[in-house]
Amino acid sequence: MLPREELLKGVENRDSVARVIDLAEQAIKTWEVVVTDFLSPPESAEIQISFSRLTEVQLVAWGGYPQAERQRIAIARSEIPLDQSLVAITPLEIAGNFLFDTATHRDFLGAMLGTGIIREKTGDVIVLGERGAQAIVVPELAEFLEINLKQVRSVPVKTQPIDLSELKVREPKKKELTTVEASLRLDAIASAGFGMSRSKMVDLIDSGDVRVNWKEITQASSQMKSGDLIAIRGKGRLEVGDIAVTKKDRYRIQLTRYM
Repeated sequence: MLPREELLKGVENRDSVARVIDLAEQAIKTWEVVVTDFLSPPESAEIQISFSRLTEVQLVAWGGYPQAERQRIAIARSEIPLDQSLVAITPLEIAGNFLFDTATHRDFLGAMLGTGIIREKTGDVIVLGERGAQAIVVPELAEFLEINLKQVRSVPVKTQPIDLSELKVREPKKKELTTVEASLRLDAIASAGFGMSRSKMVDLIDSGDVRVNWKEITQASSQMKSGDLIAIRGKGRLEVGDIAVTKKDRYRIQLTRYM
């Protein structure tokens, strides 16, 4: 048995981590690869951190393309070969003429959920403008959605499975920058990276809109380190790169902003 209480100690997404512990124990017992439903970025990050100290099991996360936000996690005993090909997913094309009735991510997701499926069975939705969208789902839902997803907003659509190679994923725009700060505080680094005032950043942190490594952080004074990922709702992500100390005992920090 896995150390359940130790794995659950201090986690935010307790129910999600508990379900994965159950699946991991199933994988250990049956010597089979088991796969979760789709997880949000905070859930996935917390699960991978919690399980990283275990030697009995291994995890692989995959959502259909490298920067997918929602991912499924495959779990297996450490002795079993495991790679992302064992994470079963099916991409769908939701095709229609949206030239005169533009649909958003929320519209496509709402139409999918309106067929009666639950959010955990769906991964990312990639909006393609006037042509429709592509969505990633668990394989067992592909035929159901092909039959039942016939309209988004006022637009008739045709839903059908496609190959992973047909996903039209845009590479995120990124900007490299360097800042010199007196400290490694979250508010200092994030305000420099996102190009906004320190007071505005503190307001965003206080209101719960800022996550570090997908975990909500409400302390502006939290100390950052190389490799940390800072995300602000609606404003993209910021990766903390190399950190060097200058001759004046300040910090020169390499940052990459993804927009």
